Amino acid sequence: MVRMLTPLILLLLAVHPGTPQHSPGTTHPPTTETVSLSSASSPSPSTTTAPSPSSTPAGSTPSVLSSSPSPLRPADATPTASVLTLTPTTPTLRLLSSSPAPNSTLLRSERPKSPTVASAVVVDEVEGAVWPVKREAVVEGDLVLGGLMMVHEREDSITCGPIMPQGGVQALEAMLYTVDRVNEDRDFLPGFTLGAYVLDDCDKDTYGLEMAVDFIKGSISNIDDAEFHCNKTQVRKVISGVVGAASSVTSIQVANLLRLFKIPQVSFFSTSPELSNKQRFEYFTRTIPSDHYQVKAMVDIVGRMGWKYISILYEESNYGIKAFEELEDLLATKNICIAIKEKLVKDSGVAGEHAYDSIVAKLLTKPRARGAIIFGSDQEVAGVMRAVRRANATENFSWIGSDGWSARNLVSDGNEVEVEGTLSVQPQANPVRGFEEYFLSLTVENNKRNPWFAEFWEAHFQCHYPNSSRTPYNQNFPGTCTGQETLTKENMAFEGQLQFVSDAVMAFAHALRDMHRDVCHGRHGLCDAMKPTKGTELLRYLRKVEFEGLSGDNFRFDPQGDGPARYNIIHFKQVSQGVFRWVRVGEYWEGELRLNMSEIQFKLGHPQPPESVCSLECELGQAKKYLEGESCCWHCFNCTQYQIRHPTDETQCLLCPQGTVPDQRHTKCEPIPEEYLRADSGWAIGAMAFSATGIVVTALVAGVFLRHHDTPVVRASGRELSYILLLGIFLCYAMTFILVLKPSDVVCGLQRFGAGFSFTVVYAALLTKTNRISRIFNAGKRTAKRPSFISPRSQLIICTGLTGFQVLINAVWMVVSPPSAVHHYPTRDDNLLVCSSSVNASYMISFSYPIVLIVICTLYAVLTRKIPEAFNESKYIGFTMYTTCVIWLAFVPIYFSTANNIAIRITSMSVTISMSATVTVACLFTPKLYIILVRPERNVRQSMMPVRYSAVRGPRHQSISGPTGVTSSVVGAGNLLGVLPPNHGMESGSHSDAGHSTNANNHSSTSKQLTTRGTQTLNCVNNAEKHVTINNTTHTMGNGPVSNNSQPNSPTKSADQCKSDLTL
Repeated sequence: MVRMLTPLILLLLAVHPGTPQHSPGTTHPPTTETVSLSSASSPSPSTTTAPSPSSTPAGSTPSVLSSSPSPLRPADATPTASVLTLTPTTPTLRLLSSSPAPNSTLLRSERPKSPTVASAVVVDEVEGAVWPVKREAVVEGDLVLGGLMMVHEREDSITCGPIMPQGGVQALEAMLYTVDRVNEDRDFLPGFTLGAYVLDDCDKDTYGLEMAVDFIKGSISNIDDAEFHCNKTQVRKVISGVVGAASSVTSIQVANLLRLFKIPQVSFFSTSPELSNKQRFEYFTRTIPSDHYQVKAMVDIVGRMGWKYISILYEESNYGIKAFEELEDLLATKNICIAIKEKLVKDSGVAGEHAYDSIVAKLLTKPRARGAIIFGSDQEVAGVMRAVRRANATENFSWIGSDGWSARNLVSDGNEVEVEGTLSVQPQANPVRGFEEYFLSLTVENNKRNPWFAEFWEAHFQCHYPNSSRTPYNQNFPGTCTGQETLTKENMAFEGQLQFVSDAVMAFAHALRDMHRDVCHGRHGLCDAMKPTKGTELLRYLRKVEFEGLSGDNFRFDPQGDGPARYNIIHFKQVSQGVFRWVRVGEYWEGELRLNMSEIQFKLGHPQPPESVCSLECELGQAKKYLEGESCCWHCFNCTQYQIRHPTDETQCLLCPQGTVPDQRHTKCEPIPEEYLRADSGWAIGAMAFSATGIVVTALVAGVFLRHHDTPVVRASGRELSYILLLGIFLCYAMTFILVLKPSDVVCGLQRFGAGFSFTVVYAALLTKTNRISRIFNAGKRTAKRPSFISPRSQLIICTGLTGFQVLINAVWMVVSPPSAVHHYPTRDDNLLVCSSSVNASYMISFSYPIVLIVICTLYAVLTRKIPEAFNESKYIGFTMYTTCVIWLAFVPIYFSTANNIAIRITSMSVTISMSATVTVACLFTPKLYIILVRPERNVRQSMMPVRYSAVRGPRHQSISGPTGVTSSVVGAGNLLGVLPPNHGMESGSHSDAGHSTNANNHSSTSKQLTTRGTQTLNCVNNAEKHVTINNTTHTMGNGPVSNNSQPNSPTKSADQCKSDLTL
């Protein structure tokens, strides 16, 4: 690659004359200067020359070396074959031959309008002098390091601007100082010394590239090919490595050139993230960290300030553009919006003041974006600050600065008020030990090796130094420098990042030492393997160095060849009225920002950071509606009563789930407290008191019945069914205590089962009882045959079967729909803990079967309403059914209208169930208890038989068959119901048969007696009847004895005597 490109580079250098080499400290008069043309010289826009050319010896090839002494060649080198004459009166370039050479030509070129890489030498005339004058600072050594410094500022109208004292002259002196310290330690580099060859790039990439061509001269002239050997008697020293450049854009240009010749490069101020790409910049390393980390630190500072809407100014260079790209990405991840983004002109020239005024005017169009990041160099930022002052917008902005302009006097001097409050990120650097003393001791006289020091001295003390060259910037200095001026700490501000310059030199020194140890095996002095050094090998050693620099910090390169990511956060603050100073307020170390907020004040007396947001944050309970085209500007609107702002989407309101309501600030949904009937509430206590009273009453009734178990009243009521009925009543009362429990799956299961089951037990017993009475009397009317299934055992089986059907219904229901406690939300403000069956009215499944039983019981009560009073319990059952229906009809609307009030709802259900049980106790058991407890004399068999039976009423003259049959039915019913003894029932049956025999006039005497006995019995039963026909004979019945016309001598019986007979 080098051999292919060398002819092209030589041709370029032949067309664009190079710059001669000068001894350190030499000055040049502002008269005509000549410079030798060399195929290896740099295409410099302005040059200084040796006083006169010399002839080339006959037969020798014209040399490409400069005629003046140079650190890159022996002093006795053959002069060039031709010289370039620069006249101060015309910009014409003339190539003059000092001795005829074959095929020599005369070139004429008019001065171009603007400097370019491919241009000829550009000469700026300054009252008879040329500007800029190419100079170099030289330190002799066995191995030479090239240096590329921005000694002068960048200027658009001419090639180089004014002298740059901090980042330029001080950086240059830091390099020379470090070289001196390395060479002073003779054991550090055994037997060889380190030299330096430093050039000025004027902070321009094109001009810096022209200067960098000098660094490859040795590599070109020492190529082992006879075609390119101009003179084998001279060997140009090869540059081992290059320190610089300062600007990222210049470093990129230079790195592309040095890469071709495998010359390692270590920059000290170039921070562009692009330079970390080792596929493109294999031979580039740097002691300063990449801007990638600086950008992260700046974004973290913006976040710490609470800014969400900022502007960005970035310079038009690789340094600024790459940083802006990363800023944009990182700010987006932090939801920080960019209000204004503007470029600061740099690569395309120098912007005028009107350009900066336009930028500031654009910034002012977004007044709420008070925070601004400026990623640029000091010259451009100084122009921005001047424009801010002209716009009277000092109070409108707070700056976050990059390392390219922070702590630079060029920016802050004269712009203190505009710069005040700036927070800036600077790579962490400590002072180079001994450098300040060294620099303050320098004068023009004792520092001849720095050819720009006289220019620095003039600019610093504002005087013209005797015999110094004229420049565009020293013509108006009022006086002449005496040489007695002194640099002091008071009048000299030092660059804070000179450590990186020193570390770059130290990195090369340590790499060369390590390489010498391995390659030369401890030999004193340089061995042939290091004459010259091989760039590839040196780069390998360079990347592995670890050392303690002159600043006291430990240094090593990271895997990308960058310096360690350590930053100081500095702050430009007004420490007292009118006194401004850069102070350290924090650090950024390994990705963590540490900031002392108590030390930060953006304006004197105002420690709080200014607000930099497009729209204020919405109040709690409000959502955002973004303005069209704006991602950080919005309007706020209130969420509704039951909404909160969406936790992840701030543009939407979120409806709180059922059972929750927004808190007072509408920031989160809070659960509504569960509402259920608590056992300690008044409603529950009232219901439980009522049920407890009913349980006590039920227990007393059961006790009375058990005590009088064998009495006629208890037997007539059906003892077994009465006990079952009392059990059902007890369960109804007990349901209240289950209903007031806190709902759970188990409790809900008990409620679902118990509510229907308790009613089923009650009405199954009642149905069985009414059915038995009805069947007995209906059968008695038709036949004397005993009805089936009227025994106590049969009644229990029937009642159990009826109850079991309810159990089956409940079992199937629980399998199909298991009981569970759920939260019910009848309104948005309710959270009722209830059983699921109470929500969907599925309780009706449990009550459906008992309702059927109630209806049937009611029908039976109606059908048996006319049976004898002694047996007529049906009317009490009927009254019970009617009352129950009324209670439940009243309950239904109460239950469904109190869905929002769980206390009333549960209480009403429990009270309704208890009242149904109470009605049953009162209607069915109170009459019996009255006889048992109050009228025990009626608790005998005679009182259980009917005194009057309305069914026997008929015409005054009626056959005995009718009344006798009814009487037989009544007596038989008394016997089957347990009122009469069994033989009494049989007698009744016999009486009926005797009646038939009498009608037939074909009876025996025994039958006649039985007929007479049956007639007397019927007379006792129907004591109030006036006329009864017996044996076709009309009898008149009254209060006295019965009159029998056919048998006058028959005895008569009173009613009491009849009752006495019925008990036999």
